[in-house]
Amino acid sequence: MSHVSTPVPQGQTPLHTVQVLGGGSAGSSAHVRSLATGLAARGVRVTVCAPAEADEVYDFAGTGAQHVAVPRRSDPSSVAALRAACADADLVHAHGLHAGLRAAIALTGRRVPLVVTWHTRAHASGARAQVLRLLERRVARAAAVVLGTSSDLVDRARSRGARDARLAPVALPAPRGPQDPDHEPELPRHKLRAELGAVDRPLLLAVGALEPHRGHDVLLDAARAWSRLDPVPLLVVAGEGAQRSALQDRIDAEELPARLIGRRDDVPELLAAADLALLSSSWESRSLLAQEALHARVPLVATAVGGIPELVGDAAELVPYGDAQALADAVVRLLTDDVRRRELRDRGAAQAASWPTEDDTVTQVLSVYDELTQPLTSY
Repeated sequence: MSHVSTPVPQGQTPLHTVQVLGGGSAGSSAHVRSLATGLAARGVRVTVCAPAEADEVYDFAGTGAQHVAVPRRSDPSSVAALRAACADADLVHAHGLHAGLRAAIALTGRRVPLVVTWHTRAHASGARAQVLRLLERRVARAAAVVLGTSSDLVDRARSRGARDARLAPVALPAPRGPQDPDHEPELPRHKLRAELGAVDRPLLLAVGALEPHRGHDVLLDAARAWSRLDPVPLLVVAGEGAQRSALQDRIDAEELPARLIGRRDDVPELLAAADLALLSSSWESRSLLAQEALHARVPLVATAVGGIPELVGDAAELVPYGDAQALADAVVRLLTDDVRRRELRDRGAAQAASWPTEDDTVTQVLSVYDELTQPLTSY
């Protein structure tokens, strides 16, 4: 990531921001790491309050920030630890609803601006949905500014009473690890395809937790429909979750051309080996898989939900959520149409180039901080 580093004027105390992360999805955790890196490079003092296990993966201290281990729990001791970490903060930025609630509680009685980024939304029904609405309302009203990563999240925050809600797309963080263009992946494409069982057949990749809202049951319905192709495409699903046993039972009972390969840390390599990427969720904001697929020039078939249409534009095949036949038809059409696949690769690369960079994201967030802390700082 490139930075425009702005030194703090001599004699002026650096702005101190506290970034609060809950359990943290991969997307929000990577964003906090990216944000901490960019802010620290601009002379901002950054404290990241996150569970110890998140720091083990994302090394927040390695960004130039201070890491304070704060469990995701909302018990008094955790809130007290968070309150202590925010004692001399000029601004607190929470990432996610639960982090926003804990930050609001920790800041009770203090006039410190609170910014909350809504990266995604929770999925609930019945009584839990009512609790979720109350939580969203509490956090939206406590924040000076709510930043939504997609337009529908901004609308949702406004409907919950946010005083100020703005669109703030989060950039796809640059891959960590070797950046040498001549660097060979640990497992080349043909070897990875052989490992997965897709040497002489199309490879279709889906990535995501094995939870109901991800729509993996619809993927399996579609797999039955495209099994008439010759050769039969193989669907590979990377992820873990509560539905694993039920999905595996279906695959076995119906002899579907699908494999569950568990949680993987080599998604870029899996994408490079795939012919198509599939996204079947009931809702997404700025899907990491969608972004990675377009960056990697892998044609994408996705559900037209949440922030997906806004994110991908005309660079993907979009289908209604829950429509297995539409999904299967789109897959079959792409696998038999070389011209359309090339077109989507080119459009995907162009769409990805239009997304904000990490530097753009940091600049936008810093401008919000500047608004809320004037006349404390001037950049």
